Amino acid sequence: MVEREKFDHIEERLRVIEGDGNYAFADMKELCLVPNVVIPPKFKVSDFDKYKGTTCPKNHLKMYCKKMGAYAKDETLLMHFFQESLNGAAITWYTNLESSRVRS
Repeated sequence: MVEREKFDHIEERLRVIEGDGNYAFADMKELCLVPNVVIPPKFKVSDFDKYKGTTCPKNHLKMYCKKMGAYAKDETLLMHFFQESLNGAAITWYTNLESSRVRS
């Protein structure tokens, strides 16, 4: 009986992980906050101090912009990779934004 319970538990976990195929979005484009971003060849994301929502957001933005200075004229690229500088509650907030709320 114990072996059967373990098997049932594993099956249940797989169903949760795999889902039932009914997703709230039609395609991957709907998940992207910044459409039409063009990532330059050989682009490497900088290492950022992660903003968790507990320090000064203005200072974080200044540091982000300084590290991404070479791409300052490419607003879509800056917006696309901004998520790489977030952690904790801040990344949760950012990833839950509606794309219509992200303008610049």
